[in-house]
Amino acid sequence: MALGVAAGRIGYPAASLTRMMFAGLRQPLWGSPQAFGLAAEEVVFGASDGVILRGWFLPHAIGGSTPAPTIVFVHGWPWNRQGNQAGQSLLPDRTIDFLPLAQALGAAGFHTLLFDLRNHGQSDSAPPVTFGVHEARDFIGAVEFLRRRRDVDPQRIGAIGFSMGANTLIYGIPRSQPIRAAIAVQPTSPAVFAPRLARTVIGPSGPAMLHLVEPLYRAVGGPPLAQIDLVRAAEHLGETRMLYVQGTGDQLGTVADAQAIAWATPNALPLVRHPSTERFGGYLYVHEHTDQIVRFLNEHL
Repeated sequence: MALGVAAGRIGYPAASLTRMMFAGLRQPLWGSPQAFGLAAEEVVFGASDGVILRGWFLPHAIGGSTPAPTIVFVHGWPWNRQGNQAGQSLLPDRTIDFLPLAQALGAAGFHTLLFDLRNHGQSDSAPPVTFGVHEARDFIGAVEFLRRRRDVDPQRIGAIGFSMGANTLIYGIPRSQPIRAAIAVQPTSPAVFAPRLARTVIGPSGPAMLHLVEPLYRAVGGPPLAQIDLVRAAEHLGETRMLYVQGTGDQLGTVADAQAIAWATPNALPLVRHPSTERFGGYLYVHEHTDQIVRFLNEHL
């Protein structure tokens, strides 16, 4: 019986993590822009490879007919367009809601686009999850969608991405230029993140089980995790002004990994090291320093 219980404690989280790698997770929306006094347009557009994506376009609160700068939000794994609601997966987490930041940006004169990446929220499936590589096609499609709108200034588009969404920006921005400025909150190399996550959720055997799962992941189209090289990808970010944020107590990523990405970026500000005791504490930077985010985007867009 003890062996059966132990196997269940290991097998269930291992199966859940594998399923999330292959197919993502469909977190439900738990709130609405209207609750924050925001107008919202439901939008549907295609990624650069045709996958259908869904989201909200939130016009700024200032009014007027002049095309305005726009910020694209790119969520993490396994979140959705609104952010992350605590307790929806086995991952150690807490709630991160994008809508307060979208409200602040709207008051400052920015439109915002919040959308679901492929395999997440209400967007279409295109497995597997690739931690930024294929998701970059979603960001490219989002930027192309914005540049077709008359209310958007096509030369003044910025972005903010979280975790896998930050990785997505690093891969997607070079193929979407010009992107004037972007904020990458806790981008993380999968070779660093995956074994740490497996150990946290499954236990000491987690990294070994990851080695068993990866061949299956690659068989369904996933890239080798060790070859998702954010440092090399960051070298191609060109003139985009990048601000990187990393929590100091992140148990799934490292300051050293984020610093290496920032150092490889041609036009990056010094890495912001946000005091934290676990990974989600690093994401709270956007809530605790909203004024700094708005100031950075105002200066560079």
